[in-house]
Amino acid sequence: MATASNSQQSTSLALHCSNNGDNVSSPIELKFPTFPTVMDINQIREILPHRFPFLLVDRVIEYTPGVSAVAIKNVTINDNFFPGHFPDRPIMPGVLMIEAMAQAGGIAMLQPEVGGGSQDNNFFFAGIDKVRFRKPVIAGDTLVMRMTLVTFQKRFGLAKMEGKAYVGGSLVCEGEFMMVSAGSS
Repeated sequence: MATASNSQQSTSLALHCSNNGDNVSSPIELKFPTFPTVMDINQIREILPHRFPFLLVDRVIEYTPGVSAVAIKNVTINDNFFPGHFPDRPIMPGVLMIEAMAQAGGIAMLQPEVGGGSQDNNFFFAGIDKVRFRKPVIAGDTLVMRMTLVTFQKRFGLAKMEGKAYVGGSLVCEGEFMMVSAGSS
């Protein structure tokens, strides 16, 4: 059996970095750290009323109550929508990207500081506008969603948010979201 030289035919998952002029090999799992966790799935379940299979936020990585939230949905081939959308080329349905973004927005708005979060005063998804899908989202992708409050009319319980979703730093979906408080009259 012939052996291949490492420099000619072998593929390495190590990245070569320069450290004070010395070549140091860093494993790929150390080169790309994970996102920080501000809220884990258990904390998210305390805020959002959604449950499997419709809870579409796995983790929150940035959060300011009543202002913004950045959340992650890890898209896997085990998600229940893939067998039918589409069997030969599975992609995440656009309506579920929108729902995941709305849930991320709900995390920012369903807080006591904003007047949400109780049984009597909950925010609900009321509408969308200017939605654009830029690229398909497939199994294995990490969907990173940023929802930012644009306006909040507390008297009417109406919030308008801007949402953008990314995969690998590329914009895949964007739109404007309207949310209404159940406690508003």
